[in-house]
Amino acid sequence: MPEILIVDDEPHLREIVRYALEREGYAVREASDGRVALAEVARSEPDLMVLDVLMPELDGIEVCRRVRATSRLPIVFLSSRGEELDRVLGLELGGDDYVTKPFSPRELVSRVKAVLRRTQPEPVAPRDVVRHGALAMVPDEHRVAVGDTPVELTVTEFRMLLAMVRRPGKVYTREDLVEAAYEGPHFVADRTVDSHVRHIRKKLREAGVDPIDTVHGLGYRLARE
Repeated sequence: MPEILIVDDEPHLREIVRYALEREGYAVREASDGRVALAEVARSEPDLMVLDVLMPELDGIEVCRRVRATSRLPIVFLSSRGEELDRVLGLELGGDDYVTKPFSPRELVSRVKAVLRRTQPEPVAPRDVVRHGALAMVPDEHRVAVGDTPVELTVTEFRMLLAMVRRPGKVYTREDLVEAAYEGPHFVADRTVDSHVRHIRKKLREAGVDPIDTVHGLGYRLARE
């Protein structure tokens, strides 16, 4: 879960905010003033900072200005000053949201979640990679490689090889390979299927592997690892 840094000179308020955030599963760190906050950010940047505006020595506006000089760390301001000018200043300096005291802990948690949704990158879905030894195929990207060596296959060759890689050891008849390679009913001569397999074998051998076996009288299969 994301890590939140709470920056406020009021221990009781930090305790309330910490409790509300930890209930939602967030990891929480605390800083009692602006200088400690900057040291915490320099030590290990959190995923979001809840930052009080009115603090002695170094206020939240100055903390935000210094953080923004080097980082896009999401910042949610807390302030007892709710005037429009203060909110505008905080947001123009780079704050992502502004919550006025007194506030509901539930509201603050909701604002934190919303800011994290806007600022954190969408998780990248893992690629579907099908492997057989050094051979790797990425169906969605129509890519084949043997180790670091890319292998260029036609669409038909790719589909035939993919079928065999998904079921190593299974004997694929020529009809099976036609069904795997073409959408809908197709008549494809046995010699054409053999030609496709021959081309696949040639390209794989050039990349350093030769995993396809001929099963005489039946068809082809990918050797088990």
